[in-house]
Amino acid sequence: MTGEFRFGVNMVVPGSRTAWVEKCRKVEDLGYDVLSAADHLGMAPPFPALVLAGEATSRVKLNTYVLNCAFYNPTLLAREVTGTDQFTDGRLELGLGAGYVQAEFEAAGLPFPSAGERVGHLERTITELKRWYADPEHKPAPVRKAGPPLLIGGRGDRVLGLAVEHADIIGFTGGVSAEQVDERVAFVRAKLGDREPEFNLLGQFVTITNDRAAGLAALAERLQGRLTVEQLSELPTAFIGTPAQIADQIRGHRERYGFTYFTILEMHLEEFAPVLEHLR
Repeated sequence: MTGEFRFGVNMVVPGSRTAWVEKCRKVEDLGYDVLSAADHLGMAPPFPALVLAGEATSRVKLNTYVLNCAFYNPTLLAREVTGTDQFTDGRLELGLGAGYVQAEFEAAGLPFPSAGERVGHLERTITELKRWYADPEHKPAPVRKAGPPLLIGGRGDRVLGLAVEHADIIGFTGGVSAEQVDERVAFVRAKLGDREPEFNLLGQFVTITNDRAAGLAALAERLQGRLTVEQLSELPTAFIGTPAQIADQIRGHRERYGFTYFTILEMHLEEFAPVLEHLR
């Protein structure tokens, strides 16, 4: 455990039961704090995946990172959430988002609502979940009366406004520069008042290398010029360098932005693990 920080792995590659169990145990054995299941077509179904992860592990929290709320009826979702919360002995953290991938709506034969409509549905979902959590007749009941800890992820004003009002954890996504992340964090802080939710960041790029400059140049080439080497060197979601350099970068993110909870993608779970050792 890293104490003042938390680190999660977002699982995105489906597989057999045996493969999933082995990966989940590896996440816990390598010292991560949270195991998350993404919610996209072509990936593992989030709630069964987390129940199986709970059976295979004993310590890590289990998170949906994040549910596409537009795909879910709030009342039926409440059953999935509280049932999974019960089956994992209260280790569930519920991550919610408004949904954004139009192609997935089309593949599911669903209309693609406007951004405003999707955020409106996210707000209704949050309200309905809280109502069901508080209903003593609702079964399965949540382990905690208030329901599992809530993470809301996004970057738009309305989604972050909902996160300010309701979330235990605010997930910051996107942003192509340190300045943009600064602005989004400042937007949230201006609205928080006395509340102190946890701040989460999704790390999109990880390269462990003894030559940080070469690693940055290789990533810039892979991105086909969308970001310069200089921009990548300051990008909060790009972790490039030796484990010690990345650990220093993470400490810097805590000082500059207040991030203490970092999530990385499944393909980087082994590569990133030495960073945890430097932060213990």
